[in-house]
Parts: sequence; structure tokens; C-alpha cells
Amino acid sequence: MSNKTSKKSKKKKYSTRLEKNKNIYYKSNSLSSKKDNKKQAVVLLLVISIIINSILLLVINSKNNSINKLNDNLEKEKINYNKEIKTIKDNYINYLFLGDSITEFYDLDKHFPNMPVVNSGISGNTTEDILNDMKNRVYDYNPSKIFLLIGTNDLRDEKSVDEVVDNIKKIIEEIKANRKEAEIYLESIYPVNEKINKKVVELRNNPDINEINDKVKKYAEEQNITYIDLHKKLVNDEGLLDKKYTRDGLHLNEEGYKVVTEELMKYLK
Repeated sequence: MSNKTSKKSKKKKYSTRLEKNKNIYYKSNSLSSKKDNKKQAVVLLLVISIIINSILLLVINSKNNSINKLNDNLEKEKINYNKEIKTIKDNYINYLFLGDSITEFYDLDKHFPNMPVVNSGISGNTTEDILNDMKNRVYDYNPSKIFLLIGTNDLRDEKSVDEVVDNIKKIIEEIKANRKEAEIYLESIYPVNEKINKKVVELRNNPDINEINDKVKKYAEEQNITYIDLHKKLVNDEGLLDKKYTRDGLHLNEEGYKVVTEELMKYLK
């Protein structure tokens, strides 16, 4: 083989090897570039993910802060509302006088001027009459204080002492169940004076009245109810309704109502 041929062969081999090296180099660089691109893509995704998560956290925290602020405001409103309700309840006044003709003839506006008084007395009423009409006679007025005077007409209708006492207890229990906020004041049944007008007094008698008063007084003490003993304010030395306080031996006159007003006023202040 000539030297010329040998040189050509060597040159061709060198050139082929160089091409192979180039191919390996570019292929290697291409793979490396792809790997770098993948890494960059992963890093970019991580960065985007972090940014998105940060934004989401900010939004969530903002919403949580708004919700917490709203809850705080609601709680404050609730506290203020409860305070207002309590103030209204504490300042609410409505005095109800419940009974029969002795109550109905009581000029409340005259004796308790500029006071929120309601007269729920009806002539001839008994304890049963009131029990059968509690809504109209009591509940609808939503009273803060109730002054109960009832029972004398039950004796007129020949009811026993125990029947009268039991019905008075039932009236009070009904009030307690349906108007829990109302304060109850139980008045003693007033004495009678048959010497003035026996026909008006009819079948009522002071021994029965005294027995009823003793029993309801004991009941009031047991139930922590205020008992107002007006009987002793109106009775004379004979145990009868003092004639200076009555017009017919049963109903009070103006002087009698003045005595009652003076005593009841202690519980209206």
C-alpha cells in the first residue's frame, strides 16, 4: 500500500471518529439539556405551587379573620340584646288587681294616679269564675304584679272553707305556671258586718272568713308569696267590718279604700 493511500485511510478514520465524538457530545448535551429543562420545570412547578398555596393561605386566613370578626360582632350583639331585654324586664311595670265587686268598685286611677294599674275585678265573681277565665282576666295583661282578692262570693254560694282555699291555691299555681315573672300578692278576705245590712252580707260570716285567711296565709308563707293582711286594718273590736269603712256591711266606702290604698302602696314602690 502506498503512503498516499495509507494517509487517506488514516484521514478517513480520524474524520469518522470525530463525527462519532460530535454525535456523542451533542447527544450527551441534548440529554443534559432535557434533564435541566425537566429540573427547571419541576422547580417552576414547585415555585408556582408555593405561590398558589401562599395565596390560598392568605385567602383562607382572611376569610377566617372575617368569620371570627363576624362571630365576635354577633356575640357582642347578643350580649347587648340580652342586656336590653333585661333592662326592659327590670323596668316593665303593670299592676293587675284581680277579684270581684270589691275590686271592681275600687277607683284605681284615683287612688294610684299616674301608675300603670289594671282593674280586673268583676262583680259577683267567685274563685271558679276566675279559674275559668284566666287568659282574659290575667294573662293577656302580662302583669308584673298581681293583687288577688277573692273568695267572699264563694261563701255566699255556700262553698266550704276548703273549697275556697283550694281554688285560691289553683289560681296562684296557674299564674306561676303561665306568668312566671309576675309577683303575686295575696290579700286576706275582708271582714263583713251583717248588722249593717244582713241581706247584702247574705250567707257570709266572719268565722269562715277568718279560717280561710288563716289557711291561705300559711300557704302563702310556704310558697314564699307575699300575704297582705288587710282584714286587721278594716275590722273593729267586735271582729266585724268597721262601719266607718263600709257602705253596706260588705263593700268598702271611700274611707275603706283609703285604708286599703295606704297599705297596698307599700308594695307598689
